[in-house]
Amino acid sequence: MTDLSRITCIEDLRVLARRRVPRMFYDYADSGSWTEHTYRANQADFQKILLRQRVAVNMDGRSTATTMAGQPVSMPVALAPTGLTGMQHADGEILAARAARAFGVAFTLSTMSICSIEDVARHAGPGFWFQLYVMRDRGFIERLIERARAAGCGALVLTLDLQIMGQRHKDIKNGLSTPPKPTLANLINLAAHPRWCLGMLATRRRTFGNIYGHVKGVTDMRNLSAWTAEQFDPRFNWDDVAWIKKRWGGKLILKGIMEPEDARLAAQTGADALIVSNHGGRQLDGAPSSIEALPAIADAVGHDIEVHLDGGIRSGQDVLKAWAMGARGTYIGRAFLWGLGAAGEAGVTRALQIIHNELDLSMAFCGRTQIDQVDKSILRL
Repeated sequence: MTDLSRITCIEDLRVLARRRVPRMFYDYADSGSWTEHTYRANQADFQKILLRQRVAVNMDGRSTATTMAGQPVSMPVALAPTGLTGMQHADGEILAARAARAFGVAFTLSTMSICSIEDVARHAGPGFWFQLYVMRDRGFIERLIERARAAGCGALVLTLDLQIMGQRHKDIKNGLSTPPKPTLANLINLAAHPRWCLGMLATRRRTFGNIYGHVKGVTDMRNLSAWTAEQFDPRFNWDDVAWIKKRWGGKLILKGIMEPEDARLAAQTGADALIVSNHGGRQLDGAPSSIEALPAIADAVGHDIEVHLDGGIRSGQDVLKAWAMGARGTYIGRAFLWGLGAAGEAGVTRALQIIHNELDLSMAFCGRTQIDQVDKSILRL
């Protein structure tokens, strides 16, 4: 058993996850495209933003509670949609959703999850959010939307920036596949991770649960892989966003906005929120960090649509800085994945505890007791 009381920061969880998760799946989470410049900038640019410490301020009665897209949350943080979460730890999406629900934050299930929409709803309860990739097979997309509605999903998060896939060198070199191919290198690496292997042997969830068994002609891993590779749709455009909004009918969040021009178009759709995101630095390497792009977008449309931020969040201070610069919600992806890989559901809970504690204390040191009182005046810009 892992003594999580000795885990004091997200970096501790990352180090432990690196030891416990097979290389191809650890690398899948902890990597970006091409040179990984944007991936690194997402985190590094937060460090350039300084906070103003205030003293002799009554710090009693603090609260980080707010809402994201109308949903009450214990802090302005949601678990981001991440593919292959169930390969970081057996039944990973179910475990992460349970931890998020208990902590009072939103969990977002990826289209490319291992556990299906129905699995997560059955074991973790309704109310989680569902992230949608738009694929060429519009009939499949219609069925996915209906499944999300039937499962009681509270919001649809539509990803806009994956019409084509960025090149991620580590995935190519590792021969990433789900489940892993039985190559000599993979077998040796898996043998070095017995805890992970035992967990996978104990579950039946080892492939893309939202796709396998739900697409005509996909009967085994070979044709599933071929179908997935062909399905990302380069023709996807704003007309499709309008079609999805009408089809879904519920709360809609648009993910992948990096420029004010696109933010204005997003606001015009009538969506409930947009997410400033460069896909964790996994698409266009050389794009700015999410936190660098945030202020111009918040200034342009913050009065028309709720603005969130995804990318680079590794601490509660990052959450506080993003809020101060105009984000009304943030998302953690790698931070919770490292918790999951390190210690399953308890690891995700620990990641949330760490971020909440850092957010609460930093807010107090800046002279604020309520998250809604935080603005740019806490920053030394």
